[in-house]
Amino acid sequence: MFGVTFASGGIARYLTLALATVSITVMLTDHADARRRHHHHRAHVERSVYNPPFASIIVDANSGATLQSTNADATRHPASLTKIMTLYMLFEQIENGKLRLDSQLEVSRHASAQAPTKLGLRPGQTIRVEDAIKGIVTRSANDASVVVAEAIAGSEEGFAKMMTRKARALGMNNTTYVNASGLPDSDQITTARDQATLGRAIQDRFPKYYRYFSTSVFTWRGRPIRNHNHLLGRVEGVDGIKTGYIRASGFNLVSNIRRGNRHLVGVVLGGRTSGARDATMRKLLATYLDDASTRRTVAAITERTPAGTTPAKMEQPVAAKPSPRPAPIQVATAQPEAVPLPVPAPAQAAAEPAAKPEPAPLTSGVISSPLAAIPGSSEPMKPVRVKTVQVRMAPSKANTKPPAPIRVAEATPEPASHTASVAPAAQPFPAPLPIVVTRTTPGLGEGTVGPVPSPSSTMAYADPNRGPPPMTLGAQARAMAGTQAQSPAPAPEAATPANTKPTAISHSGWIIQVGALETESEAHKRLEAARESARRYLNNADSFTEVYSKGRKTYYRARFAGLDQNSAEAACKMLKRSDIGCMTIRN
Repeated sequence: MFGVTFASGGIARYLTLALATVSITVMLTDHADARRRHHHHRAHVERSVYNPPFASIIVDANSGATLQSTNADATRHPASLTKIMTLYMLFEQIENGKLRLDSQLEVSRHASAQAPTKLGLRPGQTIRVEDAIKGIVTRSANDASVVVAEAIAGSEEGFAKMMTRKARALGMNNTTYVNASGLPDSDQITTARDQATLGRAIQDRFPKYYRYFSTSVFTWRGRPIRNHNHLLGRVEGVDGIKTGYIRASGFNLVSNIRRGNRHLVGVVLGGRTSGARDATMRKLLATYLDDASTRRTVAAITERTPAGTTPAKMEQPVAAKPSPRPAPIQVATAQPEAVPLPVPAPAQAAAEPAAKPEPAPLTSGVISSPLAAIPGSSEPMKPVRVKTVQVRMAPSKANTKPPAPIRVAEATPEPASHTASVAPAAQPFPAPLPIVVTRTTPGLGEGTVGPVPSPSSTMAYADPNRGPPPMTLGAQARAMAGTQAQSPAPAPEAATPANTKPTAISHSGWIIQVGALETESEAHKRLEAARESARRYLNNADSFTEVYSKGRKTYYRARFAGLDQNSAEAACKMLKRSDIGCMTIRN
């Protein structure tokens, strides 16, 4: 009896203990799950409300034009984009021979104590200059950045002041550096436009060393380090340059793309995530690449003197081959001698050739108004000296019919003093001899301006590919209108318009546009390529080009017409699969 009671009590104790264990386990599990759910919810809420200030800009590196901008001049924190300037300063030391790629840089305690990300350098160690460059480009190593700063300036503080002075010399007037790495500091600021300027300047100044920004993998102490720039190798033509992130800035990126002859530099500041930042950059580059120039016409960004007004060295735009030397203008008059007279003050001011303009001071690193190329021209407009002649008239003996107007045919002008040959008149005439000036301008047709009633005629000519300079033929025409009221001259021949607008051609059906190119030949090539890629829909379509101006530049839209909506949309889809931009337009 006692044994049964004992056994029953033991079983009850075991059951009680087991029940208590299960209860405690359930309670602890529920508490841990609740904590995990709480932390997960909190992190999700933080991500959803994180909205750093955004800014972006896309710059055409060939022309210097800004193709897109959003808050481009608003101050932001650069984060690790700071390291672009750190490397600019390092490349300068290498180029000047003060450092070599195999030079050893000593690691200080201050450098080793930098917050991640870093290479894990320790005090007393050394690192090669080339390894420091690759570590900065790929891992965005903060310790390597400080090692470079101390090697160049002796201290990171002194190096930051040098960086800021360099920024001012490059025209980055809204950028201030306080450290070499981009670690958080409220005083370290920049703008999207300034970063685009730096992105262009570092490759203009150091093309040999800029290639390090395309490093995709760097092996450090036997371990591979991959570049944080995920557009490298994934977007055709992207070759750098740098990413960055701190919480105050959001996710930043400066990208450089070269595709064909086109070259863009893009900046995105304030992405909510790295993926969102990359997607925004990819979309901006794809959208504006077709609008980029195919020829380099802007000067390289170079450093200004400390006064901040004169560039230290200016690289000239790519020049076209000079045109053949033009022939002088011959003017036939009625007397055997041409007597030069002083030019009146207003005409003198208009006739004197202007001095070659100096480059404007760099404000944001962009020369905003380079000489725009005009279709048909091959070199910049050249000022030409002006000759003033007076024609002495013979006394009138009879009221005879005046002779036909003398026509002065303008060939390609000589940029020097014009010569005047004199021939005797066939017969006397009572009124001043009317002069009719005919311009034969390549690509623009022939036009007649005249008569010039005054015996003293001021004629100024410019490059025939560019038309007359200001205050020449137009000023003469206005002077002629006033003079005719006082001394009427014989009526000239009917004038032929110099530049008549072609009759607009209407196109039926839906229209698709496959590009906006700088020259008509490029537009025709794009049309041929598009027709070849989507022959099924475009074989019978009407191809044409349309000229339009954007700012000071002229473009040729390449278009197809005569499509229905379904064919236009299907053709665009097929062209986009062939990497040809396309958009549909309802006519």
